Amino acid sequence: MSLLDGICHEKIAAMTHAQRETLCAELRRMITSQCLSGGGHLSGNLGFVECTAALHSVFDSSRDRFVFDVGHQSYAHKLLTGRAGRFSTLRRPGGLSGFCLPAESPHDAFVSGHSSISVSAGLGIAAALSLSHSDRKTVCILGDGALTGGQAYEGLNNAGKREVPNLLVVLNDNEMSIGKNSGGVARYLTKIRSGTDYIRAKKRVKEFLSVTKVGSMAEFAISDVKRFLKHIVYQETLFENLGFLYFGPVDGHDLSALIDIFTAVQDMREPVLVHIITKKGKGYRPAEESAAKYHAVSGNVNDNHVSIFSASPTAASSQTFSQIFGREIEKYGADPRVCLITAAMKHPTGCDAFAAKYPGRFFDAGIAEQHAVTFAAGLASCGKIPVFAVYSTFLQRAYDQLIHDVSISGLHVVLAVDRAGYVEDGVTHHGIYDAAFLKTVPGCVIFSPRTETEFCECMRRALFEEKGLAAVRYPRGVPEPAEPGAEARGDFVYSHGVDKNRLTVTYGRGFGGLISGDVLRLIKIFPFPEEALRIAREYETVEFVEEGITEGGIAQSFYWQMRTK
Repeated sequence: MSLLDGICHEKIAAMTHAQRETLCAELRRMITSQCLSGGGHLSGNLGFVECTAALHSVFDSSRDRFVFDVGHQSYAHKLLTGRAGRFSTLRRPGGLSGFCLPAESPHDAFVSGHSSISVSAGLGIAAALSLSHSDRKTVCILGDGALTGGQAYEGLNNAGKREVPNLLVVLNDNEMSIGKNSGGVARYLTKIRSGTDYIRAKKRVKEFLSVTKVGSMAEFAISDVKRFLKHIVYQETLFENLGFLYFGPVDGHDLSALIDIFTAVQDMREPVLVHIITKKGKGYRPAEESAAKYHAVSGNVNDNHVSIFSASPTAASSQTFSQIFGREIEKYGADPRVCLITAAMKHPTGCDAFAAKYPGRFFDAGIAEQHAVTFAAGLASCGKIPVFAVYSTFLQRAYDQLIHDVSISGLHVVLAVDRAGYVEDGVTHHGIYDAAFLKTVPGCVIFSPRTETEFCECMRRALFEEKGLAAVRYPRGVPEPAEPGAEARGDFVYSHGVDKNRLTVTYGRGFGGLISGDVLRLIKIFPFPEEALRIAREYETVEFVEEGITEGGIAQSFYWQMRTK
């Protein structure tokens, strides 16, 4: 019988230490099995198993609020909140989301697909509960990678100076976001972990926990508990200076120590931050040895939904768009003007080869897309050609910078927009907005290639022919073959002679049986090629198929311009 059968906070809290250890082993087995077979975020979830079990031992997520940052480390949380029976549907159409969604479960307090938001959201929740005179706790799970994003500091700064009780921030420090963290924050956390203060702190934590075991807390007056806690609070840390009581670092895989520290701080009336140290990929050796590689795995399930979530099985290339981008940008790196920027996504976006060959012109901005775009604008203002490789869903965070810092000055910045269209991770990660919002940025040119040849040509044009903001958007997966018998006309491909009265206009990857009649596929999707508009006007019926939003999308604008002569 599985320990997850009928699992709830009361059952976890009543377990013995041995039972909780067995529970953690079962969580690891299920997460590993599901990710390797059906895909998902593996290494981060494996590293957060004990902490999740400890949090659910002390706090009740049916009343206390858990806010994950980001939610791809919430798999154990899902399993411990009644979703074990549906776990095999993870990231499948109609199944469990790869992230936290309140619509999926009342145990998910806040949507959590993007990084660095948990403290801001958690503070709002805690403030609302305080106004309602509720004693429910708000627990924000903050990854150290999230600390490379500016909003995390906006939240921490505001939380530390406000008198909002019952706010706990758990800093999960595994030294990585997707790849190895870089920058000043990473160095700061490394100093905390590796300095002599860390050794002293571990000793103090053990001494403190040895006299404050669960069940013995009633023997201490609250003032005595605070006095003991003060012994393991670092003085002069960034977090304490921001107004938090800071505890740690604590071994994030020591289940007993985690439960004891969470029990000790659960009734504190001021903002608390507990710093835990975990190992990404814990318990699965390949993921431990290569955490970045196993951050997210695609699985090996044969899925009938490939037309939406991946390239056609008849694809012409064995390399993915991301890999082809990596090959092309390394080639163009021979031009000393070309610089490459990523937002903590070096491996997934294919930047590795360029970074190794031209380290002086490769920049990892951390999880800070706003900064990355403005940084690119600064490079462009001095004659460089910056390329920002970014997932579509994360580019949304930099809309203001695209307008204010790039477009207004007419600077030449290239966006390599990966994961455009629908993706397995669901609503928080679908790249269905980029085409719509990019076309509202004055002077922006947008390409959406389908084949490998088109992709390479679009990248070349974006880099060396366009003068302002240029975006090349492409889906996850491998390119598709060119349409047989189609007529290529530079900015679009025209397949005609099937139905002279009916035309389907589209762009990006193919949609199989959704398209009939003559087809005009845009490669340069904005501004629209005048010849494409002229051809469309010759048809009695024009349909538009796109992997994007309707209101404000490419179809809406194309139809309006087609009808305007």
